[in-house]
Amino acid sequence: MKGSKQQSTQKKTVKNRFKSASKKGMDDKVRIQKVAPIQERLNIKFENEKLLAQAFTHSSYVNEHRGRTFEDNERLEFLGDAVLELTISQYLYSKFTSMSEGELTKLRAAIVCEPSLVLFANDLHFGDFVLLGKGEENTGGRSRPALLADVFEAFIGALYLDQGLEKVKEFLNQYVVPRINEGAFSHVMDFKSQLQEYVQREGLGHIDYRIIQEKGPAHNREFVSEVRLNEATFGIGYGRSKKEAEQHAAQEAIEKVAKKS
Repeated sequence: MKGSKQQSTQKKTVKNRFKSASKKGMDDKVRIQKVAPIQERLNIKFENEKLLAQAFTHSSYVNEHRGRTFEDNERLEFLGDAVLELTISQYLYSKFTSMSEGELTKLRAAIVCEPSLVLFANDLHFGDFVLLGKGEENTGGRSRPALLADVFEAFIGALYLDQGLEKVKEFLNQYVVPRINEGAFSHVMDFKSQLQEYVQREGLGHIDYRIIQEKGPAHNREFVSEVRLNEATFGIGYGRSKKEAEQHAAQEAIEKVAKKS
């Protein structure tokens, strides 16, 4: 009789473990299905799709599914923050060869700050795929800036673990670097001062700026600026104000210098 009870208990234990494993598998499958469209949109195929699902799993979702074994994205966010800072630092170091350490630090801070990460996340519609608890969903969590910034960092962390640093760089080159190059962070970059310092240091001569064209109606004006070095065109820039156009002209000139060096 005693042996029969032991056998019955063992059977129940095995059955419960099977149910638990089956439920875990179903949970993972559901989460993976919900975030799967991201892979096609970004043309990135994850080897471990559970990592991708974890990157988009908010703590509120885990709290409403207690007893499950999956994790939220907070650890991936921690890792992604470090990976993002490293890769952006490396890009800026190579791109802006005349920038000082202080200028590079200031620019990097502008790129990896919360508002910028939210901008990147919104560009990629990451908010559409976040797995949230009902309470967080009902209070507008899907568009909450801190949440979107965290998801972007968590995605970077997941991509790094799944495919390495080079794949992260490819991703950033496609979706973040263009924002840098188009001048989205020019408000923290004084290209005119950098260009002036370079020209003086190298003894190249004299530079000056000219507005060579104004386009569009008065309420939506666009200016075209030319920076000249010893009367020869050194760079062309466009902007909504004369100062912005001049900054972009100086930026183009600096980039030409960097390519030659």
